[in-house]
Amino acid sequence: MSDRCRSSTATVRNYSRSEPIGDLVLRHRNFDRFRVEPEPEPEPEICGQRSTWCADNPGMNEFEHERLDVYKAAIEFVILADAIAAALPRGRGYIADQLRRAASSISFNIAEGVGEFAPEEKARFYRMARRSATESAAILDACRALSLTDDALEAGRAVLLRLVAMLTAIVKRSGSGSGSGSR
Repeated sequence: MSDRCRSSTATVRNYSRSEPIGDLVLRHRNFDRFRVEPEPEPEPEICGQRSTWCADNPGMNEFEHERLDVYKAAIEFVILADAIAAALPRGRGYIADQLRRAASSISFNIAEGVGEFAPEEKARFYRMARRSATESAAILDACRALSLTDDALEAGRAVLLRLVAMLTAIVKRSGSGSGSGSR
């Protein structure tokens, strides 16, 4: 072993397993002297005055879909569906997976629809969300028919009925289809 290797390994001290290795390396190499604290960003100025526009408009701190009741109901159902899926007995993982996918698809499609500009595409995403909601209802019906769980089935069904009604109204209002599956 060369003298350089021996001298560098001699400076490494023993450390306990509970001490994070990353912290040890930072201290060992004295990286703290290179750490630069980020400077706070100045508030934007508009015409020489500090802007309070974002503080006065709370909508600037959230996405448009997060303000919609239909999206909030969809997220509420995702939580209920996860609880129902977790309560399913062993060996029924395929039902739990399908319920979780269908439930999350509702909120995902609503968010995509809100982010779309073309009315036909907006309506298409809302129709897909509606179909995922009815698929979720069918999964809950299967759980009840197979006596797999009683946990939150009625609460989930109530949220789904509300979701389907809201999504149907949105699709009808968009003028791109009847919302009932027929044209």
